[in-house]
Amino acid sequence: MHPRIEDYALIGDEQTAALIGRDGSVDWLCLPRFDSGACFARLLGDEDNGHWRIAPKHAKGPCTRRAYRRDTLVLDTEWETDEGAIRVTDLMPQRDRAPDLVRIVEGLRGRVTVRSTLRLRFDYGSVVPWVRRTDGHRVAVAGPDSAWLRSEPEVHTWGKDFGTHSEFTVDKGEKVAFVLTWHPSHEPRPPLVDPHKALRTSVRDWRKWAGRCHYDGPHRDAVVRSLITLKALTYRPTGGIVAAPTTSLPEELGGVRNWDYRYCWLRDSTLLLNVGLSAGYREEAEAWRDWLVRAVAGDPADLQIMYGLAGERRLPEFEVPWLSGFAGSVPVRIGNEAVKQLQLDVYGEVMDTLALARDAGLPLKPHMWAIQSSLMEWLRSQWRRPDEGLWEVRGGRRHFVHSKVMVWVAADRAVRTLEKNPKLKGDLDGWRELRDEVHREVCEKGYDAERNTFTQSYGSRELDAALLLIPRVGFLPHDDPRVLGTIDAIRAELSHDGFLRRYSTDETTVDGLPGGEGTFLACSFWLAEALHMTGRTKEARELFDRLVGLANDVGLLSEEYDPVADRQLGNFPQAFSHIGLVNTALALFGGDGAG
Repeated sequence: MHPRIEDYALIGDEQTAALIGRDGSVDWLCLPRFDSGACFARLLGDEDNGHWRIAPKHAKGPCTRRAYRRDTLVLDTEWETDEGAIRVTDLMPQRDRAPDLVRIVEGLRGRVTVRSTLRLRFDYGSVVPWVRRTDGHRVAVAGPDSAWLRSEPEVHTWGKDFGTHSEFTVDKGEKVAFVLTWHPSHEPRPPLVDPHKALRTSVRDWRKWAGRCHYDGPHRDAVVRSLITLKALTYRPTGGIVAAPTTSLPEELGGVRNWDYRYCWLRDSTLLLNVGLSAGYREEAEAWRDWLVRAVAGDPADLQIMYGLAGERRLPEFEVPWLSGFAGSVPVRIGNEAVKQLQLDVYGEVMDTLALARDAGLPLKPHMWAIQSSLMEWLRSQWRRPDEGLWEVRGGRRHFVHSKVMVWVAADRAVRTLEKNPKLKGDLDGWRELRDEVHREVCEKGYDAERNTFTQSYGSRELDAALLLIPRVGFLPHDDPRVLGTIDAIRAELSHDGFLRRYSTDETTVDGLPGGEGTFLACSFWLAEALHMTGRTKEARELFDRLVGLANDVGLLSEEYDPVADRQLGNFPQAFSHIGLVNTALALFGGDGAG
């Protein structure tokens, strides 16, 4: 039986991340970065595409229990067997130079025979490395990649079926630690990591970091777990945050809506910054702001919707036919062609984020206002163009209402910044005029008076959950009848068991793709916040409780949820979903204890 998306837990070192199943198998790991080729790709294929399972020899199915150590990214997985009980502790310590995957087996009761099966397959499961012994290590090499495996104390290993196997016993209190280290094949072996010291340090550092969280309201554990997850999705060297550590986990099982999310989206920027500033993580918020300024620098016409971890602009999309896909969902895609799309909303996201950063007193960056002014001048001449919209549709450009609303946001934030900072230079009157013109056009062309709702695009009857952000960004007050009507219409037309789809895929060709998708968790969090803003706080909190309840046993959320099959869908864990959880908690309960 194929694992479900929610069967996985995440560990990482803030430069890459691994997914570990309930059966004790590491099924996904890209080295050395989030966007590198995977050396374990069983997640999107089978065992021959790479995995590393450590479990009791006779355990065929999932573990007995698992959990993160409190306020950390250290995972404990336990098995109860007829022989006794063991715990496998998994972590990726903060790296000095090379990434390390540490797995510590500990006997809890009796005497248990444990088996380790390691199949390294570089380049997304396609390259079988040459494996040799040296200095107490098993060393796997193929082209630019090499990986060193060692154990403490050393256990006997043997090669079979292009894998490295070991079998050993642990008594109560006994520990066997494995360390897998990647480094470029042309370089000498990296320094050895002490696995037990790495464990102590990781637990200490994560708890110290989690202790900075200001939020102390309901569901605090879920909020802290979301913050830890967002920290784990941060590429520490640059401050960029990936949308997810995975590619091609399907939005519909067996369907073609399979995308690579191992990049940094500008659409997340304002919400991310708000999370950092409001929850007590100013340093992380500043690092993200700095990444953003570097990434968007240049010709405003070249602004992209997403970038690589360090701000790379070229993310070519291709398919890897040797992977059978998660639950047979193909194609498996690497890269993301949507990088070439025009999305006018990102100009609003950037302006909103940098305005928020300035208002919060983050240290100003050189040329930041010059970049913003340049963006505004480009937007003034181009905002009337149709675009692909927030959801990166592939069915042709339209005049998406959310995109135009975010153009208004860009102009509004530019005007406000000048009003608050009169020493700055800018076309205040011209930007006010732009703001007013965009507002008039959206209210005229993007609003259906007969149904009392804003629509997905000019002249359409379709709705879009992104319209729930209209009061959040300040385009209209939350008690405006048009806002209330839009919320009610979206609930009526896009709701599935109380959760929201992004838009209808039933009778529209807007995204140019066959099939459908699940309910979109970030949109459902937006609904909870919109209900709260419009005075329906009891309904908002009930919805929030249900959404938190969709997280898996270790508190992780994917992009989407299927209410019929009761399972998670899409790339996992998803930053957008966890951002939604934290921001909604802050909105609903901030007065109940958030500092």
